[in-house]
Amino acid sequence: MANKQNNRNRNNNENMTVEEAGRKGGEATSRNHDRDFYEEIGRKGGEATSKNHGHEFYQEIGQKGGEATADNHGEDFYEEIGRKGGEARSKQRSNSTHTNGNQNRQNNNNR
Repeated sequence: MANKQNNRNRNNNENMTVEEAGRKGGEATSRNHDRDFYEEIGRKGGEATSKNHGHEFYQEIGQKGGEATADNHGEDFYEEIGRKGGEARSKQRSNSTHTNGNQNRQNNNNR
């Protein structure tokens, strides 16, 4: 029985498993295409998905993803990402204030 399963997973032409053939095909594709190719097929796939699925679909996959993340990570994970997010936001605000302050000074000097 295991032998039949192995035969089903083999590509008759080159005597490799379906997994091996998929890996080789993926490697060849990555050699032959650049980042723009992958961005385009990702965009097209996203557009097709949004046409075929409604709001509920995205709610459901978001909830499942959130639950999986919660199952796989503890309190420390959420503390760390919260801290990192707060630091990044603080830097954004700081840079925005400095930029706006410099622009205001330049505008006042031009009057």
